[in-house]
Amino acid sequence: MTGTKITFAKNKGFWKELNRRVEAYFQAENIPKRDCPQMYLKTLTLVLWMVGAYSFTLFGPAGMGFKILGCMVFAAGLAGFAFCVGHDANHGGYSNHKWLNKTLGLTYDAIGLSSYLWKFRHNYLHHTYTNILGHDVEIHGDGLVRMSPDMPHKWYHKFQHLFIWFIYPIIPVYWSFCDVQIILFKRKYHDHVVPTPSPMTLATLLGGKLVWLGLFIGIPLAVGYSPLTVIGGFLLTYFTYGAIICEVFMMAHVMDTAEFIMPNPEQNHVDDEWAIFQVRTTVDFAPNNPFCTWYMGGLNFQVVHHLYPHICHIHYPELSKILMGVCEEFGVKYQIHDTLTGAMISNYNWLKAMSVPPQPLATPARELASNLSK
Repeated sequence: MTGTKITFAKNKGFWKELNRRVEAYFQAENIPKRDCPQMYLKTLTLVLWMVGAYSFTLFGPAGMGFKILGCMVFAAGLAGFAFCVGHDANHGGYSNHKWLNKTLGLTYDAIGLSSYLWKFRHNYLHHTYTNILGHDVEIHGDGLVRMSPDMPHKWYHKFQHLFIWFIYPIIPVYWSFCDVQIILFKRKYHDHVVPTPSPMTLATLLGGKLVWLGLFIGIPLAVGYSPLTVIGGFLLTYFTYGAIICEVFMMAHVMDTAEFIMPNPEQNHVDDEWAIFQVRTTVDFAPNNPFCTWYMGGLNFQVVHHLYPHICHIHYPELSKILMGVCEEFGVKYQIHDTLTGAMISNYNWLKAMSVPPQPLATPARELASNLSK
């Protein structure tokens, strides 16, 4: 994989001490980092949720209200499965067995998102270069949304805090088709070239699209629903799914409390060790909300996730306490929003601050976002 190389400061002791305490925790508690019984139970629960909602929608009561409800409940189950199972598996954090991680990771392909490209775009680019424009694809938004203060301002950005709520729902479908364009033609994100897929990987990616369309369009057509009804159900399901997953992923980084760090342009260097850089660019939210923690696969403990994506998210609440202690000792600010609502407001405030054209003598964007929240 090629692309502009960014370097980080040498180890200042933070990462070494954090790793030491995390390892000590697992040894003292004598618990596995992966292959957790709680995770297997959660997987079963989410599979039953999805299968039940899918079956209810297709074969349940004929009323339109029931169909709409079924699509939305199915979408919520789909999002939960993507957060908890697919996400952990594609990071290698679900199991110690590579074949199991690989198998469960392929569920992303069955719901329209290439697991191969996800690993490159998300695991590598996003997790390595978090919130760095030109490297972290997830804050670029294909230029439609201005998430970073380093991004040029376009006239339509002044409305982004309003139209973003209509963008979130369509992103999963958009990315599903972009995957094909990326793998067959473009073959890169910014200056980072996508590794050449093997014939089997390419077949899996394209075959996954067929499985996805078969599950969500082919089967409903086969059991007798009209094309118009099927398309309507598909869009309602994916718009609901998109609204849920995009808001959750955005809340971790596109916030008025997260930092957007650009490397020194001459040395292309960030003057922080990588682990501290991750803490500065990432925000936790709703840590005391048990439903958020269960349903979102620990993504509300996003700082821990960025540091330990290969550890099952079941452990994140306890690891966050360890991380908090190390941050305090090293003078690193650990950003947390106490509630889900507070995080959503922070996300909105930052997008609104970024909607304003930058002015040389204007109030800094982060201060502006803070003022908007008052």
